[in-house]
Formats: sequence, structure tokens, C-alpha cells
Amino acid sequence: MKYKAVISDLDGTLLNSKHEISDYSKGIIKRVIDRGIKFFIATGRHHIDADHIRRKLELDTILITSNGSRVHDVGREELLAYDIDDIIVQEILNMDIDGEIHANVYQGDSWFVQVETDWLVEFHRESGFRYEVMDFKKLEKYDASKLFFVCQDHEKLLLLKEKIEEQFIDRLNITFSFPACLEIMAHGVSKGTALKTVLNQYGIKAEEAIAFGDGLNDLEMLKLVGKGLIMGNAHEKLKEALPQNEIIQTNDENGVANYLKGLFIEN
Repeated sequence: MKYKAVISDLDGTLLNSKHEISDYSKGIIKRVIDRGIKFFIATGRHHIDADHIRRKLELDTILITSNGSRVHDVGREELLAYDIDDIIVQEILNMDIDGEIHANVYQGDSWFVQVETDWLVEFHRESGFRYEVMDFKKLEKYDASKLFFVCQDHEKLLLLKEKIEEQFIDRLNITFSFPACLEIMAHGVSKGTALKTVLNQYGIKAEEAIAFGDGLNDLEMLKLVGKGLIMGNAHEKLKEALPQNEIIQTNDENGVANYLKGLFIEN
């Protein structure tokens, strides 16, 4: 199979554990692009945040962000936008939630939190995109491209996931990007569904694409493409969900770049 497109997640995949992309990875990606292969980013990050990385890689392709809730072209024009219903957002934010769990809201060009969270700053340090501390009761509107909850206790997030799923059956897509990060999008929204639309715009079939990911929020994308590669550092539940998929090196070993080098450059 001659692959025409590469799709990569960012944190835990293309980026190392310091949430940076190595010069080696940048060099390999440039060589792959020079061979006529399209390279796409598909991330849970906000589009403003992810656009910094796209520009750093000099990509001239569409950007998939907020786990498929947003798709932007190279000029940052919004091509697709799927929001969670404002009533649902408000009801979730009004839930009685454990104090160790911190809620985050992506809304338009903004990122709102109620409490400072140093752990999150590390993810967004390089781009400079930063949250605003806001009393959620004072939000002017409640529609959101994505809600996410962070907590170092995974079991507490699992309980919250069950609680939200019970209250909003088949009305949301709820998944984990990391054990410490629970992500919520509108029903039917995922990186996979957004990717279908993007590949169609470029005239590329799903089987002509390969993708890399490490979290459960990458599941639909990895199932869609011709070859879905799982990072060595991936969430164990992702490995269990896709037992036939190849597991490659970790993000700290430049796993994506090494795989691309072997597939497109050395062959």
C-alpha cells in the first residue's frame, strides 16, 4: 500500500514527555512532506494552541483540534465546528464534583478554568496559549467545543465518567486522553469522524492513510485508517481495544519519526 497521508496526535505521541517536538522529528517530517505525503495534526488541544505547532512544522494542511470538535484550514478559517449543547454544559458544570477534580471549558477562542492548575501549564508552555480563571456561574454562554476534567486520581475521574454517562445517555462522547484527563465532546464527535471529512477534501481514501496515537481519544482515528500505530507509552486500555494494531517506540524515543523514516525514507 502506498500511503498518501500521515495523521499524528500531539501529546504523548509526536511530542515528548516535556511536550516538545524534537529537531530530529521535525527533520523527518519535512523529508516525508517533501515526498508528497500530506501530514495532518489531530489533537485534543485547542486550535490556537495547536496552530503554533503546525506553523513550527511548516504544515500546509487542515488542522483537527478539540478531538474533532474543530477543523481549521491553513488560514485559520473554521471549516467544521461541533459544540456541546449549552444546557448540557451548564448541567455538567453544576454537578457536585469532587474537589480534587478541576473542570476546563473550551469555548470559541477561549479556555476557561475555575482554579489554577500548574500541571496544565506544562502542556501549553511553548505556544503561550493560556487559560482564563473564571467563575463558571458568570459565563455569558455555555456552549463549548470541549469540556475536560483533570485529576491525578484516575479512579475519581472514572466515577465522574459513569455519573455523566448515566445522566446523558447517548448524548456525548466521553473518553480519556490521559489517565488524568477526562474529555467530553458532543455525541458523534471524534478525531475519526473529523478525519473522514478532511481526507475526503484531499481526495485521499482512509485506507491510504496511517495514524499515530496514544490515548483513548485516538481510538476512532486509529480504527479508521489503513494502518493505526500505537505508541509504546500508550494508555493500556487503548492497547487492549486494538489488540491487532502494531505498537511502536515511545514518544520519548521519537517513535513517530523513526517509523516514518523506515516507511518513507529508507524504503
